[in-house]
Amino acid sequence: MGFSIRRHTVNKSKKDKMTITSRRFVCSKAGSRQPDKRDNNITNPRAETRTSCKAQMAICLDGDEKYMCREFVEEHNHDLHTDSTVHMMRSQRHMSDTHMYEIDLADDLGIRPRFTVELMGRQAGGIENLSCTTQDVRNYLRTKRMCSLSYGEAVQLDSEEQITNIFWADPKMIIDYAHFGDVVSFDTTFHTNRQCRPLGVFVGFNHHRGCTVFGATLLYDETVESFKWLFEVFAEAHGGKKPITIFTDQDATMTIALTNMWPQTWHGLCT
Repeated sequence: MGFSIRRHTVNKSKKDKMTITSRRFVCSKAGSRQPDKRDNNITNPRAETRTSCKAQMAICLDGDEKYMCREFVEEHNHDLHTDSTVHMMRSQRHMSDTHMYEIDLADDLGIRPRFTVELMGRQAGGIENLSCTTQDVRNYLRTKRMCSLSYGEAVQLDSEEQITNIFWADPKMIIDYAHFGDVVSFDTTFHTNRQCRPLGVFVGFNHHRGCTVFGATLLYDETVESFKWLFEVFAEAHGGKKPITIFTDQDATMTIALTNMWPQTWHGLCT
């Protein structure tokens, strides 16, 4: 049986501002959620998890530089976790160096996070013996991939942490867009690369009427959601600057995405 904890209050020494003189730990279900002013606009509200549980423990630093328990309340007002679900509690979840190595190895071999966790669970004698969940593995891989990206690159991952859409813009593209990005043309080719993915290129003209590239993308598909993601990361890569005019082909999904993401940009169709 178990429960998750939360750090509540802390006091530090006035001398060095570092030494903790006292701290209070409470149950994760302590307190209650305050009313949310946005309730009317929330479509999928989070479940209420707090029950005003009074279980807590307070410790303080005594004269011998040792911490002593000053207050302890044992009783909970809710059901405790069973042994098979303790590993899912937030305060019990952590990823060891061994876990990270196994996850990296499985990812290099193309094994998906869900199957990676199943494999690690079998090695540990059951998933309940692991200190991380499938979502923890996905978060770790997402952070790792984001840290390895070069400047100006962006990727979108699916629920299995597989890359779906890719966008990149190098420093020269960013500088060119800052000077000549008022008018942009965007078009996609199809099935011309080995992965058979749509290749999109943002292009324009410089002061010599020469063609210049502002960014490029490999898309998983040509859906509204993919185009929305693309236009959002394009603007982010260029410091939030959106073109005054953009020319595209007569793709209906692209038109919908542009209307939602860049409503102030004039949209023209190439003939």
